[in-house]
Amino acid sequence: MARVEVTVRGGGIFGLAVAWEIARRGAKVRLIEAVRIGAGSSGGVVGALSPHVPESWNEKKAFQLASLLMAESWWAAVEAASGLATGYGRVGRLQPLADAAAVDLACARSLSAGDLWQGRAEWRVVPATGAAWEPVSPSGWLVEDTLSARLHPRLAAAALVAAIRAVDGEVVVGDAVDEGAVVWATGVAGLEALTADLGRPIGGGVKGQALSLAYDAPDLPQLFVDGLHVVPHIDGTVAIGSTSELHWTDLATDAQLDALHAKAIAALPVLASAKLVDRWAGLRPRAKTRAPVLGAWPGRAGHFVANGGFKIGFGMAPKVAEVMADLVLTGQDAIPEGFRL
Repeated sequence: MARVEVTVRGGGIFGLAVAWEIARRGAKVRLIEAVRIGAGSSGGVVGALSPHVPESWNEKKAFQLASLLMAESWWAAVEAASGLATGYGRVGRLQPLADAAAVDLACARSLSAGDLWQGRAEWRVVPATGAAWEPVSPSGWLVEDTLSARLHPRLAAAALVAAIRAVDGEVVVGDAVDEGAVVWATGVAGLEALTADLGRPIGGGVKGQALSLAYDAPDLPQLFVDGLHVVPHIDGTVAIGSTSELHWTDLATDAQLDALHAKAIAALPVLASAKLVDRWAGLRPRAKTRAPVLGAWPGRAGHFVANGGFKIGFGMAPKVAEVMADLVLTGQDAIPEGFRL
């Protein structure tokens, strides 16, 4: 058996994506997940790949844009290697506008998107039509963007595992020996380990909850209504998410999901009769900076970190995988300053 050149610790979206990117470049990879694939927030149900608003541009938004633009071909390569569906689809997104001021702001953002999004996607203001799959809009106007996409988290994770194995990578659930360079993509536990090792707060966990309904709308756009994601998936479900809870007593689902459900039906009445399929709760890894934490682990030669996906991990994953593979395999460092330890 070929010598392992890179070990990736963690079977969430960052660990799987980095392992796949390294493996498809020809390096021998071993991914080790202690509990189960998608044991943390990557095992959820939402899978919204959506951009930040096109204004107040910064390196985080530019990095996210690059990742969203490369996502279609990147996930297509995963599907080709694995023979499995990931649930990726660039279906766009609709958002209601509350009043005239919101309409004016959205129109201004439409102009900035024309420059910032490089002509490869649009942010436009369109009239509400009253269609069944359309959020209730007090102003009668909606934002429609063509950059947003969706991904089925659990299908995508299974496809990444199969893709890694298809190019002779190892995926171990349990424990195994680290060999070669080590990439730590261990979510909340990893942020806590960094905090302890470096003696300063790096990040921690934020509880999230989401639910899934039986409603078949695989080709329709995702919706974003008053902080709520409504995401149609290829398996005949619609995901509703999610909460952000800094304080919690346990990681079980609770009555906050009932409030999410009611809020989704108020925004989109067609979901009123949709049967509940699943309820999910878990911890998302959030760095203190709210940006991903990427790069070399200070003071640990040959050790690297890919963490802090929080709410945008799936959307950031292709670009995170690319820059981490460049760094680990060739020493090329293209990590934004704001993402560094």
